[in-house]
Amino acid sequence: MIPYSILDLAPIPSGSTPGEALANSVDLAQEAERLGYSRYWFAEHHNSTGIASAATSILIGHVAGQTDRIRVGAGGIMLPNHAPLMVAEQFGTLATLYPDRIDLGLGRAPGTDMATARALRRIMTQADTFPDDVVELMSYFDPLTEGQRIKAIPGAGTNVPVWMLGSSLFGAQLAAHLGLPYAFASHFAPDALEDALHVYRSSFQPGRTDAPRFMLAVNVFAADTEAEAHRLRTSMQQAFLNLRTGSPGPLPAPVDDISLVASPDQIAMLNHALRVTAVGDPDQVARQLDDLIARYRPDELILTGMIHDPAARKRSFAIAAEALAARAEAV
Repeated sequence: MIPYSILDLAPIPSGSTPGEALANSVDLAQEAERLGYSRYWFAEHHNSTGIASAATSILIGHVAGQTDRIRVGAGGIMLPNHAPLMVAEQFGTLATLYPDRIDLGLGRAPGTDMATARALRRIMTQADTFPDDVVELMSYFDPLTEGQRIKAIPGAGTNVPVWMLGSSLFGAQLAAHLGLPYAFASHFAPDALEDALHVYRSSFQPGRTDAPRFMLAVNVFAADTEAEAHRLRTSMQQAFLNLRTGSPGPLPAPVDDISLVASPDQIAMLNHALRVTAVGDPDQVARQLDDLIARYRPDELILTGMIHDPAARKRSFAIAAEALAARAEAV
């Protein structure tokens, strides 16, 4: 059986508030636990009026406290924004409060624009210290050693599982070199997916894990009818287009036809960037997920879907879970 999980950006739909968005995430996480999802991850984004997951570790703790079994984590923490010790302390605290339920995915991008990145870190350097920062961060989760001067308390000895996130060959190479599980951002940047997957699997060296473990990110828009599923998808298409054109905002309401709000060239761009997607009625989504699994042979799936209506979002993830559970029974 391939485990399946959810990536949530805590979207703020148009006409809604951050508080309502966070409540929707708690509600969806509780439903995901009931449906058999393995993990519930939040992504760090800043300076966005459409995303409520900026304070990612706080949100993880909030959701972990209102669920019982599902793993909760970051997909991910954008490490250039933070000191490794502070991340270790935050996730060490989470792991102490919720043993064996916390994951830490690490990304190299700032998760925002450069002006906001400067506001986050205050001091920006040209040097890329990401690999060293990852190694330093992981060391804080190891058991304490005699004479160790800098310690993460809580954190030391918690062995929080660390995942490498990426959308390029850099992340694949680093994950392989450090022996980390690897999640690829195929839900919005799939161009390097096949090359990165080959690099990761062919050059993997045992480290934190003994064998490669690859997670494929997939957009899912499922509904009882094909037409409704495609309509739901238009919210994410509009949000992605708004981001690309420099005008991000709350998650737009769906439209009946994306061509009413996007040009043919823009639609072609959306179809290319968001092509790792399953969209349609339950049978269509099941077949498309099967095709993606057969093509990329992931060890895990993580599903995402920016859907304007919280009830429709819950229904979409329920349909996907039913398809994947039925697939597992048939194998």
